[in-house]
Amino acid sequence: MGRTFTYETYKVSELFEFMRTVILRLGHRVQRDQRITTHVALTARALGAEGMLLDSDDSGIEKSINEVTQRWGGSFYVRRITNWKNEIRNWKESGGKVLHLTMYGVNLPDIINEVVTENLLIVVGAEKVPPELYGLADWNVAVGNQPHSEVAALALVLDRLATYSGIEPLKTQFGGGEVEIVPNRRGKEVREK
Repeated sequence: MGRTFTYETYKVSELFEFMRTVILRLGHRVQRDQRITTHVALTARALGAEGMLLDSDDSGIEKSINEVTQRWGGSFYVRRITNWKNEIRNWKESGGKVLHLTMYGVNLPDIINEVVTENLLIVVGAEKVPPELYGLADWNVAVGNQPHSEVAALALVLDRLATYSGIEPLKTQFGGGEVEIVPNRRGKEVREK
Protein backbone atom coordinates (compact mmCIF):
# COMPACT_ATOMS: atom_id res chain seq x y z
CA MET A 1 0.00 0.00 0.00
CA GLY A 2 2.97 2.33 0.64
CA ARG A 3 1.10 4.74 2.94
CA THR A 4 2.69 6.34 5.99
CA PHE A 5 0.55 7.42 8.94
CA THR A 6 1.14 9.62 11.93
CA TYR A 7 -1.00 8.38 14.78
CA GLU A 8 -2.55 10.43 17.54
CA THR A 9 -4.67 9.54 20.54
CA TYR A 10 -8.38 9.59 19.71
CA LYS A 11 -11.47 9.67 21.85
CA VAL A 12 -13.72 6.76 20.98
CA SER A 13 -16.34 9.18 19.60
CA GLU A 14 -13.77 10.46 17.10
CA LEU A 15 -12.32 7.07 16.22
CA PHE A 16 -14.90 6.06 13.64
CA GLU A 17 -16.40 9.52 13.25
CA PHE A 18 -16.29 9.03 9.49
CA MET A 19 -17.72 5.55 9.74
CA ARG A 20 -20.57 4.04 11.75
CA THR A 21 -19.68 0.43 12.54
CA VAL A 22 -22.11 -1.98 14.22
CA ILE A 23 -21.65 -5.70 14.80
CA LEU A 24 -24.41 -8.25 14.17
CA ARG A 25 -23.76 -11.40 16.21
CA LEU A 26 -25.68 -14.15 14.44
CA GLY A 27 -26.44 -17.64 15.73
CA HIS A 28 -25.49 -17.09 19.39
CA ARG A 29 -26.27 -20.21 21.43
CA VAL A 30 -26.96 -19.31 25.07
CA GLN A 31 -25.37 -22.35 26.69
CA ARG A 32 -22.38 -22.63 24.37
CA ASP A 33 -21.39 -19.17 23.12
CA GLN A 34 -21.61 -16.79 26.09
CA ARG A 35 -17.86 -16.40 26.55
CA ILE A 36 -17.06 -15.98 22.85
CA THR A 37 -19.96 -13.60 22.23
CA THR A 38 -18.84 -11.53 25.22
CA HIS A 39 -15.36 -11.41 23.70
CA VAL A 40 -16.81 -10.37 20.32
CA ALA A 41 -18.54 -7.46 22.07
CA LEU A 42 -15.48 -6.51 24.15
CA THR A 43 -13.27 -6.54 21.05
CA ALA A 44 -15.77 -4.49 19.05
CA ARG A 45 -16.02 -1.96 21.89
CA ALA A 46 -12.27 -1.67 22.39
CA LEU A 47 -11.65 -1.14 18.68
CA GLY A 48 -14.27 1.56 18.18
CA ALA A 49 -17.51 -0.09 17.03
CA GLU A 50 -20.69 1.71 18.02
CA GLY A 51 -22.52 -1.35 19.32
CA MET A 52 -23.64 -4.92 18.77
CA LEU A 53 -26.96 -6.38 17.69
CA LEU A 54 -27.38 -9.78 19.31
CA ASP A 55 -29.60 -12.31 17.51
CA SER A 56 -30.61 -13.97 20.76
CA ASP A 57 -32.70 -13.46 23.85
CA ASP A 58 -29.60 -13.74 26.08
CA SER A 59 -29.99 -10.86 28.52
CA GLY A 60 -26.77 -11.89 30.32
CA ILE A 61 -24.54 -10.67 27.48
CA GLU A 62 -26.40 -7.38 27.31
CA LYS A 63 -26.13 -6.87 31.07
CA SER A 64 -22.44 -7.82 31.20
CA ILE A 65 -21.39 -5.47 28.39
CA ASN A 66 -23.50 -2.60 29.73
CA GLU A 67 -21.69 -2.98 33.06
CA VAL A 68 -18.32 -2.86 31.27
CA THR A 69 -19.34 0.30 29.41
CA GLN A 70 -20.57 1.95 32.61
CA ARG A 71 -17.39 1.10 34.49
CA TRP A 72 -14.80 1.67 31.74
CA GLY A 73 -16.51 4.39 29.67
CA GLY A 74 -17.68 4.92 26.14
CA SER A 75 -21.15 4.47 24.70
CA PHE A 76 -21.02 0.92 23.31
CA TYR A 77 -24.32 -0.92 23.52
CA VAL A 78 -25.76 -4.40 23.04
CA ARG A 79 -29.28 -4.64 21.67
CA ARG A 80 -31.08 -7.97 21.43
CA ILE A 81 -32.95 -8.56 18.18
CA THR A 82 -35.36 -11.23 16.94
CA ASN A 83 -35.12 -10.96 13.14
CA TRP A 84 -31.62 -10.63 11.69
CA LYS A 85 -32.92 -10.44 8.09
CA ASN A 86 -35.01 -7.38 8.95
CA GLU A 87 -31.99 -5.76 10.60
CA ILE A 88 -29.88 -6.31 7.48
CA ARG A 89 -32.68 -5.08 5.20
CA ASN A 90 -33.24 -1.95 7.32
CA TRP A 91 -29.49 -1.29 7.45
CA LYS A 92 -29.19 -1.52 3.67
CA GLU A 93 -32.34 0.56 3.07
CA SER A 94 -30.79 3.34 5.17
CA GLY A 95 -27.73 3.33 2.89
CA GLY A 96 -25.47 1.05 4.89
CA LYS A 97 -23.32 -1.83 3.68
CA VAL A 98 -22.98 -5.33 5.11
CA LEU A 99 -19.72 -7.23 5.58
CA HIS A 100 -19.97 -10.91 6.51
CA LEU A 101 -16.88 -12.40 8.16
CA THR A 102 -16.26 -15.90 6.81
CA MET A 103 -13.16 -17.95 6.08
CA TYR A 104 -14.71 -18.68 2.66
CA GLY A 105 -14.72 -15.03 1.57
CA VAL A 106 -12.39 -12.77 -0.34
CA ASN A 107 -9.29 -11.85 1.64
CA LEU A 108 -9.56 -8.48 3.37
CA PRO A 109 -6.40 -6.93 1.84
CA ASP A 110 -7.85 -7.51 -1.63
CA ILE A 111 -10.96 -5.39 -0.97
CA ILE A 112 -10.09 -3.08 1.94
CA ASN A 113 -10.43 0.03 -0.24
CA GLU A 114 -14.03 -0.98 -1.13
CA VAL A 115 -15.03 -1.72 2.47
CA VAL A 116 -14.25 1.71 3.96
CA THR A 117 -17.76 3.14 3.99
CA GLU A 118 -19.86 5.45 6.13
CA ASN A 119 -22.18 2.82 7.63
CA LEU A 120 -20.91 -0.72 8.02
CA LEU A 121 -22.70 -3.67 9.61
CA ILE A 122 -20.25 -6.49 10.30
CA VAL A 123 -21.88 -9.92 10.65
CA VAL A 124 -20.06 -12.32 12.96
CA GLY A 125 -21.54 -15.81 12.96
CA ALA A 126 -21.48 -18.21 15.90
CA GLU A 127 -22.73 -21.42 14.36
CA LYS A 128 -23.10 -22.33 10.70
CA VAL A 129 -24.77 -19.27 9.20
CA PRO A 130 -27.80 -19.54 6.92
CA PRO A 131 -26.65 -19.80 3.26
CA GLU A 132 -28.78 -16.80 2.29
CA LEU A 133 -26.49 -14.53 4.32
CA TYR A 134 -23.82 -14.92 1.64
CA GLY A 135 -26.20 -13.32 -0.87
CA LEU A 136 -27.42 -10.58 1.47
CA ALA A 137 -23.92 -9.37 2.34
CA ASP A 138 -22.22 -6.75 0.17
CA TRP A 139 -18.93 -8.47 0.97
CA ASN A 140 -18.07 -11.95 2.27
CA VAL A 141 -14.64 -11.33 3.76
CA ALA A 142 -11.92 -13.59 5.12
CA VAL A 143 -8.84 -12.74 7.15
CA GLY A 144 -7.24 -15.84 5.72
CA ASN A 145 -8.82 -18.89 4.17
CA GLN A 146 -8.12 -21.20 7.11
CA PRO A 147 -10.18 -21.97 10.21
CA HIS A 148 -9.80 -19.18 12.76
CA SER A 149 -11.50 -17.43 15.66
CA GLU A 150 -14.32 -15.01 14.93
CA VAL A 151 -12.93 -12.75 17.66
CA ALA A 152 -9.54 -12.59 15.93
CA ALA A 153 -11.20 -11.98 12.56
CA LEU A 154 -13.25 -9.10 13.94
CA ALA A 155 -10.20 -7.55 15.62
CA LEU A 156 -8.21 -7.69 12.41
CA VAL A 157 -11.01 -6.19 10.32
CA LEU A 158 -11.65 -3.30 12.74
CA ASP A 159 -7.93 -2.61 13.08
CA ARG A 160 -7.32 -2.69 9.32
CA LEU A 161 -10.30 -0.44 8.58
CA ALA A 162 -9.09 2.15 11.08
CA THR A 163 -5.45 1.89 9.99
CA TYR A 164 -6.41 2.19 6.32
CA SER A 165 -8.19 5.41 7.24
CA GLY A 166 -5.15 6.77 9.12
CA ILE A 167 -6.40 6.09 12.65
CA GLU A 168 -4.67 4.06 15.37
CA PRO A 169 -7.47 2.29 17.27
CA LEU A 170 -5.11 1.02 19.96
CA LYS A 171 -4.69 4.56 21.28
CA THR A 172 -8.38 5.13 21.89
CA GLN A 173 -9.57 6.96 24.99
CA PHE A 174 -13.09 6.39 26.32
CA GLY A 175 -15.10 9.25 27.80
CA GLY A 176 -17.11 8.76 30.96
CA GLY A 177 -16.76 5.65 33.02
CA GLU A 178 -15.52 5.17 36.54
CA VAL A 179 -11.99 3.84 36.06
CA GLU A 180 -9.15 3.79 33.56
CA ILE A 181 -5.93 1.89 33.11
CA VAL A 182 -2.65 3.74 33.45
CA PRO A 183 -0.27 2.15 30.92
CA ASN A 184 2.69 0.69 32.74
CA ARG A 185 5.81 -1.23 31.68
CA ARG A 186 5.67 -3.37 34.80
CA GLY A 187 2.69 -4.12 36.97
CA LYS A 188 -0.92 -2.98 36.84
CA GLU A 189 -2.40 0.37 37.67
CA VAL A 190 -6.07 1.30 37.53
CA ARG A 191 -7.27 4.69 38.73
CA GLU A 192 -10.62 6.23 39.50
CA LYS A 193 -11.69 8.96 37.08
